Amino acid sequence: MTGESDWRTAGERIESLLDASSAGGVVARERAEELVREVVDLYGGGLERMIAIARDNPDLIRKFASDDLVASLLLVHGLHPEDVETRVRAALDSVRPYLGSHGGDVELLGVHGSVVRLRLTGSCKSCPSSSVTLELAVKDAVQAAAPETDEIEVVGAEPAPSLISAESLMSKVHSAPVHVAGSWYAVPELADLLPGEVGGFVVGGLPIVVCRLTDDLFAYRDRCPSCTNSMAGAVMARRAGGAAGDAILRCPICRAHYDIRHAGAGVDDGTDHLDPLPVLVRDGVLSIAVPVTEAAG
Repeated sequence: MTGESDWRTAGERIESLLDASSAGGVVARERAEELVREVVDLYGGGLERMIAIARDNPDLIRKFASDDLVASLLLVHGLHPEDVETRVRAALDSVRPYLGSHGGDVELLGVHGSVVRLRLTGSCKSCPSSSVTLELAVKDAVQAAAPETDEIEVVGAEPAPSLISAESLMSKVHSAPVHVAGSWYAVPELADLLPGEVGGFVVGGLPIVVCRLTDDLFAYRDRCPSCTNSMAGAVMARRAGGAAGDAILRCPICRAHYDIRHAGAGVDDGTDHLDPLPVLVRDGVLSIAVPVTEAAG
């Protein structure tokens, strides 16, 4: 593996190699599958001994559990030291900054068998991409931490007028078989943005504008919904009479204004809306999720 996160696609590469072995006939395929099982069992036995040896060292166990690659292997072999509810709670904590940018939050109601029950609180102003990116952030985090779960059930409060309900935001999660369509891209350059700075990036072939407010990063598709032009050259400003930390983004072409902290909601007439994208730390690197329908190629 040439990159630190290449292991994430190892399963797909193994499956591709198994498919290729089928060209040699049924016997060749069966032997290849048996070889994979033997190797998996061997490494599983080694991991089990490692965990047994480390039982008297809780700090070491926690380090194992906090490493994405090691944790994923422990999960495969049923050796992860944390129960499923603890892992789901940690996963939801990791996406709270993004949900907060939509003026919302998430509460874990419980894990029943393979079903995770959540309640989304707050609200997200309507925009076509909000449901997709929320699904991508929440479902990806939960399934990465607890792959043994296969359904997310969402309970939401009554929606306010003209707002999307929690059920609507997560409707596709209920029917998605494994993954929400989309990809995460590492963008370590985001760390170089200074407070109050706006930067332009191309991520997965999609032009993106990113704003930093103090320690928070907010990413949007680089397209003004009012005039359809790029937001290149946009600047942040404090809304007239706004509270400290309040900030809006102004389109350099049509001068339309958007609320940075609240999912890019239009300030002028309340109808236009920037398309938000999740920004999270994955494998220790700032990353942005791009829906597959937006990513080039």
